[in-house]
Amino acid sequence: MTDGRNLNKPAVYQIRVKATLDLKWSDWFDSFTITPLGNSETSLTGLVADQAALHGLLGKIRDLGLPLLLVKRVENEDRTQSYRRPKSE
Repeated sequence: MTDGRNLNKPAVYQIRVKATLDLKWSDWFDSFTITPLGNSETSLTGLVADQAALHGLLGKIRDLGLPLLLVKRVENEDRTQSYRRPKSE
C-alpha cells in the first residue's frame, strides 16, 4: 500500500505534546525547534531522517510520559530541504 510518497526520506515533522517544555529540552530533542503554545502545549518541529528516526523520537516522548496530540509530516519539499534550526542567542 503506497500513495506515491517515499516515507523513508528526510522530512520535516511537527509534533505537538500536552506539556510545557522550555528551551532546556533542546538538546534532548536533538535539532528540533521547541515552541511553547500556551494551554500547556508545546510544538516540536524539525527534520527527521527516516521512519526509524521518527519512531525513536516518538519513543522518547512516550518514555517521558508526554501526551501526544499531533504528529504531522510537513509536505513542502522546499522547506524539508532548506530546514535549519534557528540559532539560539
